[in-house]
Amino acid sequence: MRLNRYLSQCGVASRRGAEQIILEGRVSINGHIITELATQVQPEDKVVVDGSPVRTELPLVIALNKPKGYLCSRGDTHERMTIYDLLPLKFQSLHHVGRLDKESEGLILLTNRGELSHRLIHPSQGAEKEYEVTVDQPLTIEVMAKLVKGMQTEEGYARAERAWMDGAYHAHVVLKQGLKRQIRLMFYALGYEVVRLVRIRIGWLQLKGLPKGGWKELTPTEVERFFKEEPSKPKLGRKTASEAEGAQERRPPRPARESGAGEKRFKPSRGKRSGPSARFSDELSDEKPSRFKPKRDSFSSRSRSGGAGRPERPGGRSGPQSQRPAPRGPRRGPRPR
Repeated sequence: MRLNRYLSQCGVASRRGAEQIILEGRVSINGHIITELATQVQPEDKVVVDGSPVRTELPLVIALNKPKGYLCSRGDTHERMTIYDLLPLKFQSLHHVGRLDKESEGLILLTNRGELSHRLIHPSQGAEKEYEVTVDQPLTIEVMAKLVKGMQTEEGYARAERAWMDGAYHAHVVLKQGLKRQIRLMFYALGYEVVRLVRIRIGWLQLKGLPKGGWKELTPTEVERFFKEEPSKPKLGRKTASEAEGAQERRPPRPARESGAGEKRFKPSRGKRSGPSARFSDELSDEKPSRFKPKRDSFSSRSRSGGAGRPERPGGRSGPQSQRPAPRGPRRGPRPR
């Protein structure tokens, strides 16, 4: 691994601070002074800083229940209490993962593993932090919706992943961001004042059974749970041939129809409308239907009056000459030329 990362894991300084130590010529490997930042360190190398040999520390992660009134800092110029006042001397070199402001309380992690800090702090990694919030006014569903939608604050654009009410004055808020005083600023923008703020969960780890000011060391198995990928939603992809055959075998058989085996079932042709002409096509004749509608039968006034046996005459002057009706009124001769 790179020399600055190696020094960081040894607890000498942060990566940025280790780079400055290397450039100042205070580091030697196997008796040779190193000033190149890209130098790689092998497991068998002997690394010395300011005349003292250094070695990597064992991975260590501490869960702490921070009380109200403590700062997340190694020291304070105003001599205020910090979270390191709650830890024994052997844990003083650990760095805290994220921050909780002085008035907030709850779960916070301390570790010497830089990759764990990146996994939990960076928004792209998707580690969730859940908070219990108590405010000074009754909450509404509209307020919860605005928290999830997001808003612009003095620290940047802030939004919650999820938010729900747990009473008139209590709510749960889940974040993936890590803006400074994010929850307080979001509620303040909506006209609320946060009375109490407690972080109760980081990823899978919950704040249960840990008294205020108490701490516990996580096992390697518990630490590795932070690096496991969250279950993703199933993708709607095409099944393979083997999966399709297995699904076909597991499919239950269709129940037998109660009707006779010789009964024909109507299947409408694709692309054509199903209707009486298609459903009962067996009853129709083989003749092709005409394109033109047949004329309605017309009856004269005489035929309607009940003249039985009298031949029907068409209402117009069409037909043979012998069947034409007599003209009405006197017939006029030809006009003189």
